Amino acid sequence: MGESEGGGEGTRALDQTPTWAVVAVCAVIVVASILLEGILHHLGQWFTKRRKKALFDALEKVKSELMTLGFISLLLTITARYISRICIPEGAADTMLPCRLSRNSEHQEPKAHGRRHLSEAPTNYTCRKGMVSLVSADGLHQLHIFVFFLAVFHVTFSAITMSLGRAKTRIWKEWENDTSSINYEFSSDPSKFRLTHQTSFVRQHASCWSKSTIMLYVASFFRQFFRSVRRTDYLTLRHGFISAHLSPGTRFNFRKYIKRSLEDDFKTVVGISPPLWASALAVMLFNVHGWHNLFWFSTIPLLVILAIGTKLQAIIARMAVEITERHTVIQGMPVVKLSDEHFWFGKPQMVLHLIHFALFQNAFEITYFFWIWYEFGLRSCFHENFEFIIARVCLGAVVQFVCSYITLPLHALVSQVPIQC
Repeated sequence: MGESEGGGEGTRALDQTPTWAVVAVCAVIVVASILLEGILHHLGQWFTKRRKKALFDALEKVKSELMTLGFISLLLTITARYISRICIPEGAADTMLPCRLSRNSEHQEPKAHGRRHLSEAPTNYTCRKGMVSLVSADGLHQLHIFVFFLAVFHVTFSAITMSLGRAKTRIWKEWENDTSSINYEFSSDPSKFRLTHQTSFVRQHASCWSKSTIMLYVASFFRQFFRSVRRTDYLTLRHGFISAHLSPGTRFNFRKYIKRSLEDDFKTVVGISPPLWASALAVMLFNVHGWHNLFWFSTIPLLVILAIGTKLQAIIARMAVEITERHTVIQGMPVVKLSDEHFWFGKPQMVLHLIHFALFQNAFEITYFFWIWYEFGLRSCFHENFEFIIARVCLGAVVQFVCSYITLPLHALVSQVPIQC
């Protein structure tokens, strides 16, 4: 009686569905797809017109990742029936559960927050006694929704990362304009001699605490939160770049160059490599009830970003200390020099790869949280320790802001310092 209420059967196959209903649904999906493709196409044309090759390449990489996620979604749709017919012993199915096993509803399919799934038709395969499906049809549908969440949040977090990074570089526009003033030309006069310790850059970074490596890193840790890039830092690093690559007195907009460097870095961090997919699978694998691993996993991106920010600040401080070690008196502005030894294991590119890992891992964990909220509810068994969940989301927001607004622009600036052989 329950199925016939409302004037019809609960579900109907496609051969019993009106053609106008099928066409209406397909038309909406096609129009939405065409609009999305058109937006991405016009965005790519705008990047090309503005000669932003790095952003165009990043957009192409995002489109490639969306295509990969679409292919994953297609595979889930095609293979769902066959995967649900793979049976495993009940004992194996009861291990490493994300929620506490309920004996009253053991091996029954959970209801997902009051929503009706396409798979609620009688498509769940029934295994013989003592066996259950590897993943039920309902579970595969929920994974399907998760793939959609990954696609949406991947685009969203990519846009947030680039927007915050560009917002940071806008602050430097005033400093770049100051380089055309008479006061700057006087202070950077190449014929002017000064004691090294009297320069603003050295005074800020080379003091009594810089003589101790531990104290230097402690000061660098806190410096990244309070004016991570100061005017003196920007002008000194700018001078070092121009001294190495351009002739004296050349007019050069260093801020625009840094913006392009930031866009090149963004092109790298927007992709999803196989190791990153492996890290995402590890998060899902170890999300076992009672282990609280989601909270501990959420601390990894935070620790990585804080370590990178500390390291970049320490590199700037070390360059100031090395100036005092090389010269007692300098002519004009101090010239900073960078070497591979300033970086971990002598590999400067390792920093950008770590930023890439932290951004992806953080975005994945936040996406995972919203998917669980959508599918199972905010107060579901996944979120039994609600205080941990709130802390995890707050950590994710902090990591996204710190990495996009502080760490990534700082890396783009420091990486342009000329490396000495």
